[in-house]
Amino acid sequence: MPNKPTTTIRIDLDDKDKANKVFKEIGVNLSSAVNAFLKVVIREGGIPFPLEVSSEGKEHVSKNRTLNRAFMNRKDEFYTMYEDVEKEMVLHADQFVGKTVLCNCDDPFESAFFRFFVINFNKLGLGRLISTCYSHSSFSKSIGTYRNAYIAEITSVPKEFDAGCDGALDLNVLFNVEGNNLRFLAGDGDFRSSECLEILKRADIVCTNPPFSLFREYISLLIEYGKSFIILGNMNAVTCKEVFPLFRDNKVWYGDSISSGDRKFFVPDDYPLEASGCGIDAAGRRYIRVKGVRWFTNLETPGRRVPLTLTNTYNPEEYPSYSNYNAIEVRKTMMIPKDYTGIMGVPITFLDKYCPSQFRILMLANGNARTNNSRDILDSVGYVQDKSDSGGVCMLDGKMTYARILIQRIDK
Repeated sequence: MPNKPTTTIRIDLDDKDKANKVFKEIGVNLSSAVNAFLKVVIREGGIPFPLEVSSEGKEHVSKNRTLNRAFMNRKDEFYTMYEDVEKEMVLHADQFVGKTVLCNCDDPFESAFFRFFVINFNKLGLGRLISTCYSHSSFSKSIGTYRNAYIAEITSVPKEFDAGCDGALDLNVLFNVEGNNLRFLAGDGDFRSSECLEILKRADIVCTNPPFSLFREYISLLIEYGKSFIILGNMNAVTCKEVFPLFRDNKVWYGDSISSGDRKFFVPDDYPLEASGCGIDAAGRRYIRVKGVRWFTNLETPGRRVPLTLTNTYNPEEYPSYSNYNAIEVRKTMMIPKDYTGIMGVPITFLDKYCPSQFRILMLANGNARTNNSRDILDSVGYVQDKSDSGGVCMLDGKMTYARILIQRIDK
C-alpha cells in the first residue's frame, strides 16, 4: 500500500464534531470524506458546488450547501438498521463461503448491507462483494453528480482492517487494496437496466432492501435469473399474484430473524415524523417504524424444517366448513387439528410456521382467487362461486372471512 503524506488543516472544533456525527451515521470517517471531496475536485476541475456572495456579503453555497450537509440530504430513503442485517445474515454464514454477494439497491457509502459484508468479508469467506446505487442516491447528490451511479467492488479486505468502534469504514484503505475499485456506471444504476442485469448475472447471492413499490418486479427478476437471495419486503406482497405462487411452489420463504414484522428504519432529517412509532434517537437521527416487514429468501433457514406440534382434535362445531370451498376454517395456525387430512383454510400468518415436509400449500383464497388461479386448481379445492364471495374469499354462514391459505397435510 503506497504511503500517503499527513496533512494538517485547521478546522473549527464545533464544525468538526458536527461533521463527525454525520459521518458516523453513514459509516465513513473524516479522512475518507475529505479524500472523496478532493478526488471530485480533481475530476471536476474545481469546487463541485457553486459558491456565491449575496448582497449582504455572506458567502454561501447553493442547493448542496457542503459535502457534509449533502451527505444528510436523503430524500424518501429508508435505511435498514445494521443489527437487522446482521441478525439475518449470520444465520446463513456457511452459505456465503466463496460466493459473490451483490447489493444492487444500495448505496455503498450508506448501506448497512455493504458495511456488514465489508466488516465480515474474511469471517464469511466471501469471494467478492459488489454494491451499486441509483444515480439519485445521497452520495451522488453530495458531490454534485446527480446523473452518476456508482459501483463498488471488493475482492479483498485487509486482515488488520478496522471498522472502528463506531462502525465507520476507512474507505481509503479499502479502495487502495489491489482488486478493489469504485467507479461510475455508464447508466443510472436502475436494477432493471441492461448494465445492471449484466452485473446481476455475476452474482451468486443478492442481499438488499429493494424499493417496496417495486418489490414484485424485483423478486420476479431474481427468480428469472435463478439467483439466491435474502431481501427485505413487506409481507403484504405475499398476496400478490407474482409472489404467492413462489411460496406455494417452495421457491421463496420467510427468513428466521424477523417474526413481528415491526422494524425501525432511519430516514432523512426533513422526513415528517407524524405516525406513531416515529422518533429521534439518542444520536439525533430520525427514524420511523414500519409494520409488516419480513425477510424473503430462497436460502435454507433452520426454522423452515421444523414441523408444527399439533395438539387439537377435529370436530365440526369448532372447525366449520366453507360454503364455497371443500375445506374447513382454522382460525389460528396453532389450532390446526392433528387428525384432519382434508383441506384447511388457515390465516396468512401460517407462512411463519410452514414446514414443507408437513403441509402442502394449494392456493390463496382471497378477492383475486378466481383470476389468479387456473380452473384446475379451483376445481381441486372444490370451489363453487358464491355471489357474495368477492372474487373467491372463503364464505362462512353467508359472510366473508379474511384471506385464507388453503393447505393439506402430507401423508407420511
